[in-house]
Amino acid sequence: MKDLNDILAMAQNVQAELQKAQDSLDTIEVEGAAGGGLVKVKASAKGRIISVAIDDSLIVPSEKQMLEDLVAAAFNDARAKADAASSTEMSKMTSGLPLPPGFKLPF
Repeated sequence: MKDLNDILAMAQNVQAELQKAQDSLDTIEVEGAAGGGLVKVKASAKGRIISVAIDDSLIVPSEKQMLEDLVAAAFNDARAKADAASSTEMSKMTSGLPLPPGFKLPF
């Protein structure tokens, strides 16, 4: 039965490490941009949007559609960077864990 207890203890340690990694993702910030930096979106690696910045030159009623497209593009850029930062951080946290090859975490 000692082996089962060791496995359970290891599983609890893995769970604690993964929770720490998840908690740290909200402190990592990325910035997505569009329109040559005229629209910027800051997000956490967990995907929480922190801020949106729009250059004053884009606030023209007749160019509303372009501005909407740039905001969407900046959000998508921020999301891609958040995903990359999340993957990098989770890889660091799980590198020493005995997970099977190709194992995908549910985050």
